[in-house]
Amino acid sequence: MIFGFNTDVKHGDTIYHVQSEAREGELVLQTQVFVRGRCIGKKATSYSAKTSEVQFGDSQKEQLLREQHRLVLDAIREGKLENVLDHPEPETLAAVKELEVEWLNAGSVHSERNLTMQLRVTEGGSAASGARLTFRFARPGAAPFYTQTVADSGGAAEVKIEVEETALPEASLLVQANYEGRTATRKFVLRKTE
Repeated sequence: MIFGFNTDVKHGDTIYHVQSEAREGELVLQTQVFVRGRCIGKKATSYSAKTSEVQFGDSQKEQLLREQHRLVLDAIREGKLENVLDHPEPETLAAVKELEVEWLNAGSVHSERNLTMQLRVTEGGSAASGARLTFRFARPGAAPFYTQTVADSGGAAEVKIEVEETALPEASLLVQANYEGRTATRKFVLRKTE
């Protein structure tokens, strides 16, 4: 009997496709994990030692495969996928980690005729040192203003744009972070504080 399981599971902004099957010819239960069509790791368990057991049949294989599939799904949900894969390759898993842009001073951005934004760029929770940030500030009746900066060793970056506070409620700021071939784009809506 041929059986298997396919499940999509999301952790953070990443969707993982988990595919498990019994590989009869090799006497192996295999679970593969894919992100954007690319296999990022496998978990394989041999059941060759169990084939001599009288009670070991398709239903027992299916139950073991179901448990292995669930183990991998739970590890993804907990952010601990590398703990269950066989020989995980750090560079492959790193390619899955998402780039994040966090606005640190959202409550207080305008003073002395300047819009000051403090941001932090991280990749998989770690500082993205040297990430390049491109800013596009747009408001009605004016050409968009562009500027760039580079994140420091802690992933932090700051930009100052000269603008009247009264223009903020109709303005928007698009920030694109580029780091080691990955890109994250965030749009921030600005409001005048009361």
